[in-house]
Amino acid sequence: MGQRAGRPKSSRTFKLEGYQTMTAEADEENGTEDALEKRKKMLQAICGMADLRNGAVGLYNIGLSCCLNSLLQVFFMNRHFTMILRRIKVPFDPTEQKASIPYQMLLLLEQMQQSKRKSVHPVDLARCLSIHNVKFLVLYDASHLFLILWNLIKDQITNVDLAERLTVLYTIRLQEHLVCQKCSTETKNASNMLMLPLPLFDSDFRLVRTLEDSLCCFFAPEQLTDENACHCEECEMKMPCLRSMKVMHLPQTLMLHLKRFCCKEGSHTRKIRHSLAFPQSLDFSQILTSEQYYPDAQEEDDGLYDLFAVVAHSGSANVGHYCAYIWSLTEHKWYCFNDSSVCQVSWDDVKCTYGRASLRWGETAYILVYMKKNGGKL
Repeated sequence: MGQRAGRPKSSRTFKLEGYQTMTAEADEENGTEDALEKRKKMLQAICGMADLRNGAVGLYNIGLSCCLNSLLQVFFMNRHFTMILRRIKVPFDPTEQKASIPYQMLLLLEQMQQSKRKSVHPVDLARCLSIHNVKFLVLYDASHLFLILWNLIKDQITNVDLAERLTVLYTIRLQEHLVCQKCSTETKNASNMLMLPLPLFDSDFRLVRTLEDSLCCFFAPEQLTDENACHCEECEMKMPCLRSMKVMHLPQTLMLHLKRFCCKEGSHTRKIRHSLAFPQSLDFSQILTSEQYYPDAQEEDDGLYDLFAVVAHSGSANVGHYCAYIWSLTEHKWYCFNDSSVCQVSWDDVKCTYGRASLRWGETAYILVYMKKNGGKL
């Protein structure tokens, strides 16, 4: 997906030796207030500040890498994520550094912030990803690639506290309820997700026209029968069940996947292009019922969100291109990140990704990223 760039020029290598000892434990356990402030200034000098940089920086396409580029920009523009990234423990061994995705992402972020050019080449990160079987010149699905990247990042963060912070930052906690339709026995199962896969059709196969309606469809009770029946411990056999989902906790960064690619029996995968409107703000207490939305009151989960990013796809299911529309948290402006091209856009431009069935190659939103309205703790 996307255009191929010419052969990348060799890029400047950034060193972070001074960052090696700046672990979270050192900040929290070993320092006086003055020492902590000194470390903070050193950290900012070494790693930069993504949300304070002068102008957004693009990423060159190095071989069907538009999907990766779009997701990287979403990660880097999220200050909550970069605060975690800046506190990683950097490997000392050069071989380990080349294989560490968090470290290579940190180097790329620094390169973007230090560059005087409008775009940089993510070559070192690409080589690192190749070590972990993330290949280039391959068409990736953005939702699938996000899960691959996220899990690789988490698995390679050696600091347990930081890994947990990353988990909390993105994890949606749900509770599944299964009620046997014969004996009424209820079973509850905890379920954690990084991304909600939202349908574009309701249970009657009618098109869903708004994000709010799609969320309601996802959480609507569902009858599980025949091959989908569930084992009932009371009946000691598979029985028809009523399945429902309840929200227990929503994360600071909420990922929503619009299921625009579908596959009918005996046919190729096709893209659903019809318009689905999404708002700039979401209030889950107004969208879901009290039975569907039951957050832990101790965690201050008010269910209020603002739109932060849209990963959009243009083209067909087999040939296409990704770009990202991202809200700058400091400049309060929308930007379009289209590989090496970055430009300021309006909300009307973002709304053009709602989709339209008549536009075969038109952009359609594929992943929506919302952030808690209160901003959360950094």
